[in-house]
This record gives sequence, C-alpha cells and structure tokens, in this order.
Amino acid sequence: MTAPALSESPPAQLPRFRAGLADIVRYLVIGVIALGLMYFVWGLYLAGEPLFAVVVMALMLGIVVVYGARKFYTARFVFPAVTAVLIFIALPVLYTSYVGFTNFGARNLLTFDRVTAYHMNQKAVDRSTERPFALLAADDGYRLFLPGAEGGLLSEIFELDGTPVTLKLQLVAVVPDGIVPMRDVVKFRSQLGAVTAELPDGSDIQASGLRSFAKVTSVYERQDDGVLLNTVDGSTLTPDDSVGFYRNEAGQTVAPGWRVHVGLENFRRVLFNDGIRQPMLQIFLWTVTFATLSMVLTFSVGILLASVLQWEHLRGKAVYRILLILPYAVPAFISILVFRGLFNQNFGEINLILDGLFGVKPNWGTDPNLARAMTLIVNTWLGYPYMMLLGMGYLQSVPAEHYKAAALEGAGPVRTFFSVTLPQILPPFVPLLISNFAFNFNNVVLILLLTRGLPDIPGTQIPAGQTDLLGSFTYRISFQDAGQNFGLAGAISTLIFIVVGIIAYANFVALRRAAEARGRG
Repeated sequence: MTAPALSESPPAQLPRFRAGLADIVRYLVIGVIALGLMYFVWGLYLAGEPLFAVVVMALMLGIVVVYGARKFYTARFVFPAVTAVLIFIALPVLYTSYVGFTNFGARNLLTFDRVTAYHMNQKAVDRSTERPFALLAADDGYRLFLPGAEGGLLSEIFELDGTPVTLKLQLVAVVPDGIVPMRDVVKFRSQLGAVTAELPDGSDIQASGLRSFAKVTSVYERQDDGVLLNTVDGSTLTPDDSVGFYRNEAGQTVAPGWRVHVGLENFRRVLFNDGIRQPMLQIFLWTVTFATLSMVLTFSVGILLASVLQWEHLRGKAVYRILLILPYAVPAFISILVFRGLFNQNFGEINLILDGLFGVKPNWGTDPNLARAMTLIVNTWLGYPYMMLLGMGYLQSVPAEHYKAAALEGAGPVRTFFSVTLPQILPPFVPLLISNFAFNFNNVVLILLLTRGLPDIPGTQIPAGQTDLLGSFTYRISFQDAGQNFGLAGAISTLIFIVVGIIAYANFVALRRAAEARGRG
C-alpha cells in the first residue's frame, strides 16, 4: 500500500522545485535591473539632473514592487504601457509647463552656484610681475625654467598631468638644455594652469599665457552677504533672485544668469503684452484655418480621385493609382524641399511657367496670402493620397442597389454623390478627419522646411511669421531667436496644450452625441 505513495511523491515535488527556481531567477533579474538603474540614478544626480534621477528612481521602485510582489501580478501586464505614457507623454507635458513658470532661456541656463563660480573664476594678471618661461623635458617629467639676466630660475622635476602642484624655483647660472618647443607647449596649456611657481622671495606666480608666468589673483571675493567684491576696482555685484542675475552698482544685470521661478510672468506677457499677444492671436487663427482647410482639401481631393478611379469605364486604373499614390510613397521632407525649389520666386519652375503663359510671377515668399496659399497647396499634395486610399476602400462598401435606385429616380452623378455616397462614407471618416485636423494643427515640419514661418509679421517683439503655426512659432522662440526664451515658449506650449485639449474634448462630445443620435434613429 505504501509503494504507490512513494512512487507519486517525486512528481509532486518537481513542480514546487521548478517554481522555486523560477522565483530565484526572477529575483536575480529584478536585482540586476535595480542595481543598473541605481547606478544610472547616481550618475544623473552627479551630473546635476535631480529631476531625471527621481524619475529613474521611481521607475526602479515600480519594477521592484510590481514584478517582485505576487499580489501585483495582474499589474505586470499594464505596467509597461502606463510607464511609457507617464515618461514619454505626461512627464514632457509637466516639465514644459514647469519651464513656463521660470525665466529659463539663453541668458539663464545655469544654476546660481555655477554663475557664482563663473564670476569667482575670473582672474586678474599683474603685468608688472610677468616673466617668460620655458618648459624643459627631463627623464621622469618636466622642469619649469624662468630665464633671467644671469642664468635663471629652475624648478625640480614634476609630472605635468594637471594635478595642482607648487614648485620651488632655485637660481642657476647656466641655461639648461632640453627646452620643449612652443608648438608642444601649447598641448599642455590646461595642465600648466595647475602649476604654481614659488620665487626665492616667497611670492607665487602662475601661468598667465602661453609664454609667460605672472602673479594671478581672483577678480572677485565673495562677502558674507553674498555680494561679490571686485578686488581690482572696488565695484560690487549683488545677486537679485527676482530676475536671476547679478546686478552691478548701476543696477544693470550682468550675464550669465540663473534659473528662478517667475510665477505667472510669462503667461502675463503672452496674454497682455501687445507685442506678443497680437501676433499670437493672428497665428492662432491661421493655425485653425490651416488645419481646417487642409482637412477639407485633402478629404475633397482624395474622395474625388477615389470616385474617379472607381469608375468602371475608366481604362488604365492601375497606372493612375500608382501615379496618384506616389506623393504618399516619397518621404514628406523630400517633397517639401522640392516644392520649395519649384515655388522659388526668381528661379522656380512654377513662376517660369506662369511668366511664360500669363506674364505673371507671383511673390510666393513675400506676399502673406500667396505664402499661405502655397502651404495649403503643398500640404494638400502630401495629404490627399492617404484620403484617396481610404476612400477607395469605403466606396466599395456602398451597396450598388443604392446607386441603381438613385439612377431610376433620375439623379445625376453630383446629386448621387451628395445624397448617397457621402452620407454613407462620412461617418467612418469622422475620426480620421479629426486626427487629420490635430496633425495639421501642429504640422511644424511643413512650415519649417517650406517657408520657415516667413514672411515676418511687422512690429513684433518676438520672431513671428505670417505662415507660422503655433508649433513652429514656439519652436522659433525656443531655438531660433537670439534670446532663446524657453520660459516664454513653455508658457505658450502650455496654453496650446490647454486649447488643443478643449478642442479634442469638444470633438469627442460631438462624436458621442452624434453616435447617440444615430442609435436613437
């Protein structure tokens, strides 16, 4: 009776052993990943990026908790997706909004400590103590030699590796051999900056150039109240946290500056400064117009061509389809650059043809209306193939009986399209049209490659163009303006995010109500 029990015990223990081994392997993998992320966190902290260090730390804790504890087993399947949304969508939006509440820009890139260190590192050279020097090669390193009227001053052998070192110089009567050529001394410029030479009278001199040593002192001394005192002329620099700059005695700001919180200042400039508000409102209206017209034109041209290609009596459909799909197959940035050359006012083929046929040469690049028309033409060319491909599929779903009934009632092609075809293909197109609107609302690539936002809007305080969209407008403020005001760009981006969110919510509400109306019908 006991023999069967003994024979069944090993198979029962084997699954438990495998489960235990799998847990051990899982914990080892989690531990290795956690250690790797901790090393990454430490590196980010040392690099002065505490925000990203906190993000990676949170990711590490999430991995350990979710994949280490059995009670969070179901969360393991959604953890990667939730993490990706938080890191790649939520975090950039929050960080951009945070920047909008600061003075972050080209003049305020550093922290307060780094700005202070920049001023403290400024040196003053006493030209009266300046002496030429030579570097001598030795067996175990180098010697420093200061020539004089009789011989000169020579140091002991030292290693020229950038380590701070103080050399005591002794008087020698003979000029030693082994002088290193000046072209080779240039290579040790940074290492020589760490060398201090002590003269026989007890004074110290340091490298003041590629050819000389002299007495070098710090220009500024930091006082107990944080004020920087200029030891050369007695002037002072006072830190002003309200603007993120040191101010001199005349009240003027001294670059570079540091990042500080300015509250709603950037938003106030956007909403109430005429030099910013007026061009932004103009750009906003053009952005909405551009996105709407692009959506309507690409849809109209795409459906028109799809309807023509569906005509049963049309010959050579395959050739036409290939030719009409080509704009979709060619990378967009290549097509945009080609059109930029075609629309060139002086040498473009389009103006050459128009000049030859009608004697006109439109100013595509300088006239605001023509520049906007050009962007719509190019964007329609780039967008209609996608609508055409979808339209060809949706048109095939329209029952043929509906066309026959319309023909029996005497409806022509136009009335048949608007009464039969369009009502049946428009509902599935609505989500795609909304996506098309959202894409063109931020179609930065087209504007930057085709017009660069030009022509400019006159009388603005910031770079703003007649063909700028809100996205390209923000990009120019951030990266192409001489001031590079990231804080102002962050405020504008935050407002854009709010506006787009409201538009998206309104679209979803409209779609839901339309669906409910169709359901009740």
